[in-house]
Amino acid sequence: MNDILLTPGPTPLPPQVREALGRPIIHHRTAPYRALFKRALQGMQTLLQTANPVLCLTSSGTGAMEAAVVNLLSPGDEAIVLLGGKFAERWEKLCKAYGIAAAAVPVAYGEAVDPKAVDAALAAHPKAKAVFATLCETSTGVVHDLQALAALTRKSQAVLVVDAISGFLADECRTDAWGVDVVVTGSQKGLMLPPGLAFISLNERAWALAEQAKTPRFYTDLRLYRKSLADDDTPFTSAVSTVAALDEAVKLLLQAGVDQTVARCARMAAAARAGVEALGLGLFAKRPSNGVTAVSVPAGVDGKQLTKLMYDRSRVMVAGGQGEMAGKLFRFAHMGYISPDDVVAGLAALELALAELGHQFTAGASVKAARTALGPATAGAGR
Repeated sequence: MNDILLTPGPTPLPPQVREALGRPIIHHRTAPYRALFKRALQGMQTLLQTANPVLCLTSSGTGAMEAAVVNLLSPGDEAIVLLGGKFAERWEKLCKAYGIAAAAVPVAYGEAVDPKAVDAALAAHPKAKAVFATLCETSTGVVHDLQALAALTRKSQAVLVVDAISGFLADECRTDAWGVDVVVTGSQKGLMLPPGLAFISLNERAWALAEQAKTPRFYTDLRLYRKSLADDDTPFTSAVSTVAALDEAVKLLLQAGVDQTVARCARMAAAARAGVEALGLGLFAKRPSNGVTAVSVPAGVDGKQLTKLMYDRSRVMVAGGQGEMAGKLFRFAHMGYISPDDVVAGLAALELALAELGHQFTAGASVKAARTALGPATAGAGR
C-alpha cells in the first residue's frame, strides 16, 4: 500500500516533477541552465501575479522570511506583526532576533486578523516601516483577508510583507492588483516540489527600503540576487535538480491556470469539511483556507493517537497540532498534487481510526458527504 500524503507540506509530487529530479545533473553556470532558470522564474511571476522579479533562494521558506526582515529593516526600526499562529509568531521572532521593534497585533488561534485592529496599529505606530502578515496560517488553517490588509498599508508608509508559503496557489493572492509589496513562498506545498527552494518578490516601494537597510546580511542580501538575475543566474550555487523540477511544476500550473488551481483546492476543501462535519467533528478555523483544514479533535479522543492510527492502519498521513494545540487538532491538506480521491481516502482512514478510538458516528457518512460536495470535476493542476 502506498502512503497518501495529506500534510500541509511536503505534498505529493507529480510524475513530471519526479522525472526531472532524476535527470543527470547539469552545471548551473551554463547557457542551458540559465535558459531553464529564466523560464521557471518568469512562470513564477505569472503564478504570483506580479510583474516584479521573483528571486529564488536555496532554503526553506523561512530563509526567504528572514531575507525579507534583514533586507527591509535596520536595527531599531519599528514593524507591526500580525499574530494568530506558530508561523505568524515566526515573523515576531525574526524581528526580535535582528533588533527590530515588533509591535504585535494579537489574534486568537483559529481567528482571522481584524482589519480594524491593523488600522489601529498603523495609527499607533506611524513610524512602522513594515507590516508582517500571513496569507494562510498553516498551524490553524486560517486564511486572512489579504486584500483588506493591503488596502490599509497602501495608505501608510509601511510595506506589506506576506508569508504565502502555505497559501500560494490554494488561496487567492493577487499580488500586484491588491498592492502587496513583498510576497514570500516555498517549494513544498502548492508548487508540488520537494522542500529546498524559497521565493521572494519585492515591488519598487520595498526595494527602496532594501537600498537603505543597515542590517548586516550576506547570503540573504537580495541586492545580490537581483544583480545576478539580470544574467539569469544566482549569486550562490543553485539547487540545480530542484530548479529543473520547478520548471516542470510551473509548466503544469500555467497550463491549469491560477484561478482554476485555486478553485480546485476550494472544491477539495469543501469536500474535506463536509466529510469531517458529517462525523460530528468541528472546524478549528473561523475563516478556513482552501489549502488546509484544521479539525478539532473530539472530546475523549487522543489526537496524537488518532493521527498515528490513520497512518498505521491506512498509510494516510495528516499533520497534528503544534505547540499548545498538540493533540487538540489535526490538519488535513488539500493543495498541490493532492487529488479528490486522496481526500476521500483520507476521510475513510479517519473513520477507521475514530471507530477504533470509540468515537460514535454513522459509518460511511464522511465519504458520502465528501462525494456529494465534490460534484462535477474542476480543472486544475493535480490528479
